[in-house]
Amino acid sequence: MQANSRHPSRRLAASFALALLLNAACSQPAQQQVTTEPAPKPTRVAPPQAILPDGFSVDLELATTPEETTTGLMFRPLLPEDRGMLLLWGEERFATIWMMNVLVPLDIVFLDDSGRVVELVADAQPCAAEPCPRFTPEIASRAVLELAAGAISAHRIAVGEHIGFEKVEGYPVVTEEAVSD
Repeated sequence: MQANSRHPSRRLAASFALALLLNAACSQPAQQQVTTEPAPKPTRVAPPQAILPDGFSVDLELATTPEETTTGLMFRPLLPEDRGMLLLWGEERFATIWMMNVLVPLDIVFLDDSGRVVELVADAQPCAAEPCPRFTPEIASRAVLELAAGAISAHRIAVGEHIGFEKVEGYPVVTEEAVSD
C-alpha cells in the first residue's frame, strides 16, 4: 500500500494548503488609496498682540501670575522691536517696575483699565546690582507694557493715547467707547 492512500485526509489538507498558497501568490496586493492633495500645513496660532498708536503690531508674552509679573523680562539677552511683555493685574494698582537683572534697556508703558496710557518711562537702563532703579507711576495702572527701548518715540506713544490689544483675555477691562461716554 502507498502512504497517501492510508491517510486521505492528509492528502486533502495538503491540497487545500497548496491551493491557498497559490491563490495568495497569484493575487494582487490590496490597493492603497493615494491622495494627490498636499498635506495640510500646520497652523501657527497668532500670539496676543498690542497695536500701537501708529498701527505697529507687537507680539506679546503675557505675565499674569505674581511670579511672572515679578520676573518680567529679567535675564533676557535681547528684546526685538516687534516683541514685548504685558504684565496684568486683577485691579488697578501702583505697581513698581524694578530693573534688577534686566539685561536690555526698556520702554515702560503704564496702562489703565481701558488700555489708555497713564505714564511712560523711556529708556529704562539695565541693572545688574543694587541699587537698581524702580519705577512707580503717579496714577494707578491695571497693566504695564514693556517694550524695547526706543519704541515710545518710534511709535508716537504718549500719555492719553490708547493701545489696542488682540487675543488678551480680560484686557482691556473697559472699552475705549465706555470711557469716552
